[in-house]
Amino acid sequence: METSLQEKTLTCIICPIGCTLEVEEGGSPDILSVTGNSCQRGVAYALEEIRCPKRVVTATVQVMIKECAKDTYFVRRVPVKTSVPCPREKIPALLKDIYKAKVSLPVNVGDVVISNWNDEMIDVVATRRIS
Repeated sequence: METSLQEKTLTCIICPIGCTLEVEEGGSPDILSVTGNSCQRGVAYALEEIRCPKRVVTATVQVMIKECAKDTYFVRRVPVKTSVPCPREKIPALLKDIYKAKVSLPVNVGDVVISNWNDEMIDVVATRRIS
C-alpha cells in the first residue's frame, strides 16, 4: 500500500529572513522532510506548526470602575495577552473565558488576570497600566 505524500508551504516567522519552507509529509504526524530553511530554527518551527500549531492570544478584559459620587460602575477595557502560546484548537474557549473576566483598579503591566487557564500553564496578563 502506497501512502500519498502531501506538501505544504509555510513562511517561517522565527526570524526576519522569512524563509519559505516546503514541508513534505505522508500521513499525520509523520514529517518526511523540511526544505528551504536557512537555519535549524526553521525546521523546529515547521514541525510544531504541522503537529501542534500554537499562537499567543491577545484580547481585552473589562475593568470595572466605580463612580465616586454614585453607586454605579462604568466599564473600560485593558489589553491582555497570554504568557505563552496557546494550542490553536483551544483559542475559542480561552477567548470566551477572557471576555467573561473582570478586573478592578489598579491594573499594572504584568498583572495576572487569569492564572493557569484550564491547567494548561497559560496565564493571561495585562499589557497596559490603568489606575
